[in-house]
Amino acid sequence: MTKSSTQDGLLLFAHGARDPAWARPFQAIAEQLQAQRPDLILALAYLELMSPDLQSAAETLVAQGCTHIQIVPMFLGASGHVRRDVPPLVEALRQRHPGVQWRLHDAIGEQPTVIRAMAAATLDLLAPSPPTP
Repeated sequence: MTKSSTQDGLLLFAHGARDPAWARPFQAIAEQLQAQRPDLILALAYLELMSPDLQSAAETLVAQGCTHIQIVPMFLGASGHVRRDVPPLVEALRQRHPGVQWRLHDAIGEQPTVIRAMAAATLDLLAPSPPTP
């Protein structure tokens, strides 16, 4: 008897930078996600200059049994990278792993909840500071 099961995975995909400190916010997001959803199989990958790259992180998720992998570009907008570079990378994953369903989301910065959160954070910065004694 063949057991049909699915395992979801999440792949956060950021740009990358030469300075390792640049990755801290993305690592913090991954840590918060894991704390809120300990059952979630998650990987963080980078387009350039940092490791792991998208293919390596995806391979890790597949090796952990993920059959449905959602990719969230951790970009503020649909830049040239998100429009031009990411879709062919995802298509290569589809070709390499035809038994896995890959879902590429829009850039995280275009999500209404992120826009609202950034607007609220900006207004918080503009709020008057309490007087110092």
